[in-house]
Amino acid sequence: MVKKYNIGLLNGIVCTHNNQRKASIGIKDKKIIKIGKIKPSECSQIIDCQNKHILPGIIDTQVHFREPGLAHKEDIGSGTKSGLLGGITTIFEMPNTSPATINKKEIDRKLRIAKNKSWINYSFFIGACKKNLDKLAKLEKIKGCAGIKIFMGSSTGSLLLSEEKDLEKALKICKRRVALHSEDEQRLKTRFINIDKKKGVSQHEVWRDVESAILSTKRVLKYAKKYNTKAHILHISTKEEIDLLKKTGKNITGEVTPQHLTLHSPNCYRKLGTKSQMNPPIRNRSHQNGLWNGIHNGIVNVIGSDHAPHTIEEKKLNWPNSPSGLPGVQTTLHIMLNHVNKGKITLKKVIELLSYNPAKIYKIKNKGQIKKNFDADITIIDLNKTYIIKNKDMAYKCGWTPFDGMKVKGDVFATLINGKIKMINKKVLGKPDGKMVQFHK
Repeated sequence: MVKKYNIGLLNGIVCTHNNQRKASIGIKDKKIIKIGKIKPSECSQIIDCQNKHILPGIIDTQVHFREPGLAHKEDIGSGTKSGLLGGITTIFEMPNTSPATINKKEIDRKLRIAKNKSWINYSFFIGACKKNLDKLAKLEKIKGCAGIKIFMGSSTGSLLLSEEKDLEKALKICKRRVALHSEDEQRLKTRFINIDKKKGVSQHEVWRDVESAILSTKRVLKYAKKYNTKAHILHISTKEEIDLLKKTGKNITGEVTPQHLTLHSPNCYRKLGTKSQMNPPIRNRSHQNGLWNGIHNGIVNVIGSDHAPHTIEEKKLNWPNSPSGLPGVQTTLHIMLNHVNKGKITLKKVIELLSYNPAKIYKIKNKGQIKKNFDADITIIDLNKTYIIKNKDMAYKCGWTPFDGMKVKGDVFATLINGKIKMINKKVLGKPDGKMVQFHK
């Protein structure tokens, strides 16, 4: 007897960005084909979702998987497996690899690697630089490209677009969503000279100060408004930037990280040292509260992990020689579910920020919602289960997390990619077979 459904997710709480209801989901040929009442006998395979929440697959639009060139820190295989364990179904990967992803040759190389190694669905940003500035409008249309990424502050060596005329040109010619790392390069250079390096990593936020972020973001807003550009400001770290984004319209969107929402200075630098060093830096509670206000007021549109791993040996270097960046793709959902249980945010809002909005903002086809005929990318969670985040459980190559030892309430039970159960009860199943993300024009 031919079954109606390849997989039935039975008796769960089906959640979207705007409602929740008890229902079952029928999956066939990679798609969601029914939401409602389903009998076990109609399914080739079932997952009992009693007392569990069924979410649209989580989308992480900001990860650094380090391949090619820096694969001792992470690679596409280990990074996507980490994401899978953390309930992530789709990632957008950043261009600051070696060589940098600045042309068709390099994005095609990443696509070939991902086709064989990625556990989850994938797309790659192309980085803007002086060398490719005139070609950005063409490059952003390449299949598998998530959009153009602009680094305005000195995180990434040659992958830098810090001159105002270059920024203006990029924001004028790009038609798709442009993602930006917003820190003022000239101010960072000037301030670094006068920072007391002997005081260590506590000076990181002094060096990369609030004004560095504000100056840069004002510049982005100036040209994005002038040319009606779809600009997306990444890892916002200051309450002042939230205020700047209040009346910018739908074309300008913003993103924050779980790290900035959870850790704060000076505690993080005292307890974690360089394990809390990232760009832009983690700041004090006043700025953290500003970011939360941005979420509650609808100013923040997306949460992204900014997964940026370095080995523990690299992180042990004395600041400022220690590299900036923290791993996070495996813990993002756990951290946010813990905030749900603490009453800081609703599950509906988490879904909006981690599924619905990323798909809407970047025009991803058939993802970000639990909807008939949409891709069966699904994350199943147990909101009541406690979980202790531990270094040893991370699939990262770097082997550590800044949240080691943290007890959270809310755990990831299963991850489905393109209608297949790829992770359940912490066990990864099958082989890597994620697909390239498709976008609406």
